[in-house]
Amino acid sequence: MLRALFNFRSRPALRFGLRRDQGGRFRDPRFVSFMSSNNRKSLDTDLHDAVLKGRKLMRSLLKLALFGGGAWVVLESARALSVF
Repeated sequence: MLRALFNFRSRPALRFGLRRDQGGRFRDPRFVSFMSSNNRKSLDTDLHDAVLKGRKLMRSLLKLALFGGGAWVVLESARALSVF
């Protein structure tokens, strides 16, 4: 009998439903029902595409700036060499 009481004591209260699961709010069924009952606006999936387009534009602008800077250095070097 004493061993059975020790087994009850050593087991976590979570197994018996005496304590709530602290693993995360997404496991809580009340949270899931709350999210499904509210008319939340769905995530805009086009935002990811917009971010990718923006990154592509920034890369092309950076390449253009580097090319323009290199051309300017070459042009100024040619002018400086033509003076001598």
